[in-house]
Amino acid sequence: MRAQTLPAAAGWRWIIAGFAIFRRNPPVLSMLVVTYWFTVIFLNVLPLVGALAASLVVPGLSVGLMQAARNLERGVPVGLPTLFGGLKENTRTLLGLGALYLCCTLGILGVSTLVDGGDMLRYMLANSRAERAAVEDADFTLPSLVVMLLLVPVMMAYWFAPVLAAWHRLPITKSLFFSFVACWMNWRPFLAYSAALLIVAGLIPGVLLGLLLLLFPEGQSFITGIVAVPMVLIIAPAVFASFYASYRDIFGISEIV
Repeated sequence: MRAQTLPAAAGWRWIIAGFAIFRRNPPVLSMLVVTYWFTVIFLNVLPLVGALAASLVVPGLSVGLMQAARNLERGVPVGLPTLFGGLKENTRTLLGLGALYLCCTLGILGVSTLVDGGDMLRYMLANSRAERAAVEDADFTLPSLVVMLLLVPVMMAYWFAPVLAAWHRLPITKSLFFSFVACWMNWRPFLAYSAALLIVAGLIPGVLLGLLLLLFPEGQSFITGIVAVPMVLIIAPAVFASFYASYRDIFGISEIV
């Protein structure tokens, strides 16, 4: 397993590559992303085991989206079986990655309780408006910073882990290790990539929404929908495709064995 060290400009190219892949078949890639979201949402609403089930399948579904992006780049047909086919690649390792990520997330949220006494955790786990209202006046600034700081190394370890486990047949520890090292080696392009995401998925839609609301204040709901729909059907699929572009450039294209 060998990762390339890329220049900072590569982070911007990943976004451009994501949109280029999306343009090859916009309806299909949008449909797969929406299906991915609905699958996770549906599992999360299941009682008792919902959150666990959603966490377990996310790595496999992520591999499915990566496979869809790779197929589109190569002109290979893509459909719903592509999305769910990711669950069949090194399944036990992918499930283990999902369970471990859930444990890490809960552990980090548990650490945040040392800062705010558990207010943010209670807010996130609230099942009703009354429960949220009881803690919504709390200051979440410090616990949010703690959570973000602790999540960074976790995200580095998990960024490439599912695809390394599925396409390279690596076990959990090696997939996490090589993902972390690859991200560490390429912190400059990932910093540029984060800035590009902020502009493309945050700043531009926000400015557009603000201008439209200033021009047409009476149509708030309609205008919000106009901006939200492209976010879901255009920007989100392109961003998912850019994940594949980052893997392709850092690790090279590897065939599924």
